[in-house]
Amino acid sequence: MAQLARSVDLRHFDDMLRARLRVLGEQIREALLRADTETYGELAGQVHDAEEESLADLLTDLNLAAISREVQEVRDIDAAMRRIADRTYGSCIDCGDPIDPARLEAYPTAKRCVTCQRGHELKFAATRPPKL
Repeated sequence: MAQLARSVDLRHFDDMLRARLRVLGEQIREALLRADTETYGELAGQVHDAEEESLADLLTDLNLAAISREVQEVRDIDAAMRRIADRTYGSCIDCGDPIDPARLEAYPTAKRCVTCQRGHELKFAATRPPKL
């Protein structure tokens, strides 16, 4: 694994991750400020019928979903930065093989090689209940 750490420019990926973390922090802050000013109660107070109420519910849910996705990405970045610190960044967490640098460039929080990620997604898909 030490050889992998030398073959992957850890500083480059650390810089990429830190830059993305700053952007996410700002996006989360803006979304939370927006949520404060556009609370469900205010949206619902402007509602005059069931269709408008559904729209108010949808807007509230979309805002919460966006914040949730951004928070998950922050967690993924934190985990990637921990892997950089312990020099395991760029190694698949499942098989230990190197993750293609092009994959890391496109998806710097990748923790699995493409092969293991495919298997992980297939396993996850098989355990989800069917869509109705």
